[in-house]
Amino acid sequence: MPANTTNAAARDGAAVPDGPAAAPDEAVAPLLRGITVLRRLTEADGGALSLSALERSTGLARSTVDRLVATLAHMDYVRLDGRDVHLAPRLMELGNAYLAALRLPALLAGHADALADELDESVSLAVGDRDGIRFIHQATRRRAMSLSFRIGDLLPAERTAPGPLFAAGWTPADWHRWHERRAADPRDDRFPALPSREHASADAEFERRAARAAVDGWALDDQLIEPGLVAISVPVRAPGTGWARGTGWAADTGWAAGAGEVAGAGDVADAGDTAGAGDTAGTGDVEGAADVAGAREMAGAGDVARAREAAGAGEVVCVASVVSHTSRHTAPDLRSALLPRLRATVAAMEDDLRTAPPAQPGPPPAGLAVWTGASKQELGREFVESLARGLTVLTAFGEGRAALTLTEIARATGLTRASARRALITHEHAGLVAPAPDRTYALTPRVLSLGFPPLSRTSLPEIAQPHLTALAGRVHESAALAVLSDTGDEIQYTARAAGGRVLSARVTVGTRLPAHATALGRVLLADRPDATASPVLRRVREEGHALVDEELEAGLRAVAVPVRDRAGRVVAAVNIAMHAARGTTEECLTRVLPELRHTADLVEAELRVAGRFCRVGVV
Repeated sequence: MPANTTNAAARDGAAVPDGPAAAPDEAVAPLLRGITVLRRLTEADGGALSLSALERSTGLARSTVDRLVATLAHMDYVRLDGRDVHLAPRLMELGNAYLAALRLPALLAGHADALADELDESVSLAVGDRDGIRFIHQATRRRAMSLSFRIGDLLPAERTAPGPLFAAGWTPADWHRWHERRAADPRDDRFPALPSREHASADAEFERRAARAAVDGWALDDQLIEPGLVAISVPVRAPGTGWARGTGWAADTGWAAGAGEVAGAGDVADAGDTAGAGDTAGTGDVEGAADVAGAREMAGAGDVARAREAAGAGEVVCVASVVSHTSRHTAPDLRSALLPRLRATVAAMEDDLRTAPPAQPGPPPAGLAVWTGASKQELGREFVESLARGLTVLTAFGEGRAALTLTEIARATGLTRASARRALITHEHAGLVAPAPDRTYALTPRVLSLGFPPLSRTSLPEIAQPHLTALAGRVHESAALAVLSDTGDEIQYTARAAGGRVLSARVTVGTRLPAHATALGRVLLADRPDATASPVLRRVREEGHALVDEELEAGLRAVAVPVRDRAGRVVAAVNIAMHAARGTTEECLTRVLPELRHTADLVEAELRVAGRFCRVGVV
């Protein structure tokens, strides 16, 4: 794509995803446009926009929007509901690739969850993302007054508790970019997860907070985001001192660190990502008055890297925070009451990072280039192959594959080196990929900006609903999803789709029925340890489905199959309900059961993606 101004790029349909920088000549224009579409959907309420709204918000031609959406829908990254475009759970595989390569959620989330349970407060983990912070884990308390932040949300560093801890390690170039952003966006309108700022604080105040955090080793947010919200944060440091900057890996342990940044100010300018934004030079663990005084002097002079080296502290890979509100804790109370427990938890996290074995890479995605080629043959002009191939490059990364060479990426995706290289150039311009040492590339936290925040709150009924609607449309019978009640005696309907017949099963969402008398209930009960004591449930477990013929109500026949989570546990069941006069039970099993199993497979596939790093609510 020729280099030109943002406005000209928008007229040409090549909207720049982030900021006014002209795209490199070798960037893939359709891939940039697709990234823009995904970001506009991510920023929209509920992760959905009409096609017309997408046209307006991206500046792209309507025909271009239609083709991009058709391609993303074929990839199951979005779904069309009439003229509305919705983000789909399958899109989370891009953010999952970053989180898996990072390894921090898998290694540290258990500690964060345990601390949240102990304190009965929300606990989060965040990494640095340029001059902001981005959440990689949330353990939120379920209260009337509860946090709305989601995994993947981006916040400005100066309005958070983790921000000063990351800013303590910023380079002069990082601070320059921060000042530019503050001047261009004084209200923080570029951060949709936050309310706009009414009165901007002085830049010098955040600089003082960063210098203080470098010395103290913790930082406080006293209602900076909005009145009533308070938080305290402590950095989590990498084990050892061997650090391969930019790779996201500790050289001596082989586990992923937090930011996927680019090393060096020149690389920052090229890639649009911060060299040190995710690395805090915290010296709060300095022992002795002389060391603290020296660290304070170095921090004041901006030489935090030397202070960190003098203190022997490792790089900060993420920041753990406890978040509350002033009706429960004041800001000083957070320091006195909760900081010791937070520090103890962070120490346990760092111990786990030290002892964690090297990541074992699993098999990379296979056949992606073949699939995109076949899709192009199938859909023709409506399928934008360069967009699909470009996005598949992001899925080449994962656990044990945090830093990959061009050759490794081409091999994993099946693309030619030339195609993979152009995709990487494009992703680097969009801030999604950063070059690392040894001619490798790594994902940045910004990959989470592609749909992850709204999708991280997706529930199982929301995942199932479009599939139930499609199932009901195919078999012309009512379909439903249900879960077992806490007591185990009843089922509760959580989603349904009508079959369009005059005479059909009409059970509303929320209805409860006896579990033992329904096909849905028997499938759910059959997964319990004591199910083998019942011949009926034992048969259901062996056959993988349940059929109830006029036992609950005269004329009502239903067949159900289980829905399993990533661990193989039955968490819900789907069914088809019909009148018994519409065929024999054998015909029902022949005609309906395969469709029902196919629907359960689709729901399970999306549940596995959505539930890899996020809790998926079953109701």
